[in-house]
Amino acid sequence: MWNRLPTWQVFLWWHHFFLLWTTIDGQTRYSIPEELKQGSVVGNIAKDLGLVVSELHRRKLRLTSEAGKQYFSVDLGKGELVVTDRIDREEMCGQKPSCLLPLELVIDNPLQLHRVEIEIQDTNDNAPSFLTKEKVVKIAELVNPGARFPLESAQDPDVGVNSVRSYMLTKNDHFKLTVKTHKDGRKIPELVLEKPLDREKMPVHNLILTAVDGGDPVRSGTSEITVIVLDINDNAPQFEKQVYETNVSEKATPGTEILHLKATDADEGVNGEIEYIFAEQTSDLVLSLFAIESSTGTIVVRGNLDHETNSLHRFDITAKDKGNPQMDGHCGIEIKILDINDNNPEIIVTSLTSPVPEDSAVGTVIALISAKDPDSGDNGKVMLTLSPKSPFKLNPSVSNHYSLVTNGRLDHREKVSEYNIEITATDSGSPPLSSRKIIPVTITDVNDNAPVFTQKTYHVYLKENGVPGAILYSVSASDLDFGENAKVSYSILDSKVQDVSVSSYVYINSDNGSIYSMHSFDYEKLKVFQIQVQAKDQGSPSLSSNATVHVFILDQNDNAPAVIYPSSAAMGSLSHQRMPRSAKAGHLVTKVTAVDADSGHNAWLSYRLAEATDASLFTVNLYTGEVRTKRAVSEQDDSSQRLLIEIKDDGEPIQSSTVTVSIILEDGLHEPILDLRHKAAEPSKKTGRITLYLILSLASVSVLSLLTFFILAVKCIRNSRSSSTCCMRRTDSDDYKNPNRNLQIQLNTDGPIKYVEVLGGDMLSQSQSFRSCMSPMSEYSDFTLIKPSSTTDFKEVISVLDASLPDSTWTFESQQVSLCAGSIICISLSYWMRGQCCEPIAWEAVQRDLLPPPSILLTVDAFKHWD
Repeated sequence: MWNRLPTWQVFLWWHHFFLLWTTIDGQTRYSIPEELKQGSVVGNIAKDLGLVVSELHRRKLRLTSEAGKQYFSVDLGKGELVVTDRIDREEMCGQKPSCLLPLELVIDNPLQLHRVEIEIQDTNDNAPSFLTKEKVVKIAELVNPGARFPLESAQDPDVGVNSVRSYMLTKNDHFKLTVKTHKDGRKIPELVLEKPLDREKMPVHNLILTAVDGGDPVRSGTSEITVIVLDINDNAPQFEKQVYETNVSEKATPGTEILHLKATDADEGVNGEIEYIFAEQTSDLVLSLFAIESSTGTIVVRGNLDHETNSLHRFDITAKDKGNPQMDGHCGIEIKILDINDNNPEIIVTSLTSPVPEDSAVGTVIALISAKDPDSGDNGKVMLTLSPKSPFKLNPSVSNHYSLVTNGRLDHREKVSEYNIEITATDSGSPPLSSRKIIPVTITDVNDNAPVFTQKTYHVYLKENGVPGAILYSVSASDLDFGENAKVSYSILDSKVQDVSVSSYVYINSDNGSIYSMHSFDYEKLKVFQIQVQAKDQGSPSLSSNATVHVFILDQNDNAPAVIYPSSAAMGSLSHQRMPRSAKAGHLVTKVTAVDADSGHNAWLSYRLAEATDASLFTVNLYTGEVRTKRAVSEQDDSSQRLLIEIKDDGEPIQSSTVTVSIILEDGLHEPILDLRHKAAEPSKKTGRITLYLILSLASVSVLSLLTFFILAVKCIRNSRSSSTCCMRRTDSDDYKNPNRNLQIQLNTDGPIKYVEVLGGDMLSQSQSFRSCMSPMSEYSDFTLIKPSSTTDFKEVISVLDASLPDSTWTFESQQVSLCAGSIICISLSYWMRGQCCEPIAWEAVQRDLLPPPSILLTVDAFKHWD
C-alpha cells in the first residue's frame, strides 16, 4: 500500500504516528496506519513503559493479543514494537468508526502486566464500487417531471473521509442526480426526471453514475444506468413509511415474523397488484438471515441470529406492481438484534508461574488471568471467584483482568505437592451463566527440614577382641523434604579417643549409616568412647543434625590372674619363705596376692592349694590367699616344704595361674609376722610393752587424724570435683611438695565405668596421706600398696570395676601416720550404699621389715553386710 502513496503522504503518516502515541488510563496507545510493511517500528515500548532494555530478555517479556493473530512483536535487543504481519483495517474492524487492537505485555521477575492499545488508522486503499455494474431503470413516458427513481448506493470499505462522499451523473437533457442522506450517514443517489420523456424520439437513455470518495488521492467507481422509456402505467407503489425499524431477539427461531410491510398503488387491476422483494444491492448476509413473503410483505427470520456477530442489519425492500411498464417503490429496513445471555464467560490464563517454591512470600504473583463474555450489558459483566480454603486470592486490575497471588503460607511440599486451583467465572445475566477452569500449580520443595535421627543418643555394647571390620551399629535419619533435599549422607565428626582420632577406631558407611570397627578392642585399654555421627542432606544450603553413639566395650575373660606378691614369684622365680618350727596352728606363713586385669566376675579371684609336700600342714584361704598352718609343726615334718598355689578367676572360661612357694622350717626362729588375731592370747612382758606403745600411738594418731580430717574436709569442699572423682590431698608440710614422694590413689571415670588408680611414690618419706573412693566388687576386697626400690620411679594402676552395684560408693578416710616396725593401725572405713551407711570395716596395716627391699603391705578385709 505504501508503495502506491506519494512520498509526502508517507512522511505525513509517520509524522502523525510518532505524535499520536499516548498513555490513557494507565494504558499506552499508539496510532498507526493500516497496511504498514512488516518490520516497521511502531514505537520504543521499553522506553515508553520505563523498562530497561538489557533486562527484557531476563525478565522474559512476551506479547499477547486478544485478536488471536499476532500482528506485532517486541525486539528484545532494542525494546521496539514492530509489525510482523499485514494489517487490514477493513478486515479487522469493518465499518466501525474506531479500530483498536488491544495488546498485553507480560514480564516476569517481578510479574507485571501492561496494557497497550494500537489504533489502526484507515487509509484510502479501497475505491467505491457498485454491486451491479449495469442497472436498468424503466420509466413510463407519461411520468411527470420531478419523479424520483432511487439508484444503487456504492460501497466503500473505508471509513470516514475515505468513504463515499458524492455521486456524479453524466450530463444529459432529461435527468439530473440528487443525493439523499440517510439518518445513519449513508448517501443514496436518486435519478430525477427534469423533462418529459418521448418514447418515439428516444426510447433508451444511457447514463453513467460515478461514486467518489473523500480520500487523497480521490478514488471512484462507476455504474452504467440504462433508462428504458415505457408506455402508460403511471403510478408506482408507495410504502407507508420510508424506513421501518424493529427489534428482534437473537434467540428468535427461523420462521419468526419480524415486520409487516405495506405499500399501496393508485392504479387499478394488474397495474395495482404489488409484489415485495429485496432490493438488488442487498447483501448475501441479509439474504441468509431474513426472508420476505412476496405477496404480504411480511419479513421473517430465515437463519440463526447472533447479536455478538451483528447487532444491527440495514437493507432495502422494493415493492413492484405488475403493470406495463412495471413501476416500483422502495423503503429502508433497520432490524436491531437484541442480546440474550447465551454465551458462557471465558477464562483466559495470560501468564502462569509454575512451579512455585513452597516458601514463597504472601502476595507472590502466580498467574495473570482475564475473563471475557461476548454478550453485552449485564450479560457481559464477569466476576471471578476462587475455590474456598485455598492459599490463593484474586486481585482485580484493569478491566476484567486479575492477578492470582498467594494469600497465605503454602503447605509444605512434604504435604501438598500440587494445587489444582479452581476458578469460576460468572456473568451478571439472568439467569447467570458460568464456566470453570482448573489451574495446576506445582509446589517445589525447599530444603527447610534437617535430617532427624531415630534417637538422639545410641548405646552400643561391644565385646572386646571382636573381628576387625565387623558392624557395630546402624544409625538412621530421615528427612521430610523431597528429592535431593531428602537424600541423607552420614559421617563421623572428628574427635579424640585417648589422644587418637576416632577415625582410627571406626568408620561409617555414608549411604546407610552402618558403623564398622577398624580393629578389635581391648577392654583393659579402652572401656568406653563416644562417636558423634552427623547426618547431612544434599540440599542447598545443606542441613544437618548430630547424634551421639556411646560405645561400651564389654569385658571378656581374656586375662589370667597376675601374682604381685610374693614379689619374687611375681617375677617368675621361686618364692622362699622362712617359718619357725615352733609355729602353732593358724600361724600366718605368707600371703599370696594377685590381680586380674579383667573386671567384674572375671576379676574375682580365689586361691587354693594345688600341691604340697605335706598337705596336712598348710592351708590357703580361698579369698585372701593367706597361707597358714593347719596344725602345729612337729619334729617329723621336713624342713623344706614346697607349696603350689593356684589362683583362678570367676570368668568364663576360667583363667588361672600358679605360684610356687618354698618354706624353710628353722629352729629358734622368732615369728616375723605377728598374728594380730591371736596376739592378745600370748601375754608376756614384751607384749605388755607393745600394747602400751600401741595405746600411745593410737591416741596420738587419733588426735592427729581429727586435725588432718578437718583440714582435708575444708580443702575438699573448696576444690571439690564431681561426686565420683577421687583425689589425693597432701598436707602443707615440706615433705609433700615433691609429687613423686607421695602415694596417690584416685578414681577415674570413663563413661559409666569407674576405676581406681593407685600411684606409687618415693619411699623416702614414711608419711602417707590419701583419700580414696572405690566400688565394692566381691565379699573380700584386697588392696595392696607396694613400695618400689628407692632408685626407681614406679606407677601401678589397679582397676576395680563395679559390675553389680553401680550406685554404691566406698568412702575411705585415712590419717597421716608414720608406720613403725611392728605397729598396728586400725582405720575406719565406712561403706555407703544408696545413701545409707553400713557398719564400719576395720582395715589393718602392718609394716614388715623382713623382706628386702622394705615394703608396706596394706591388707584390707572388707566384709560387706547385706540387708
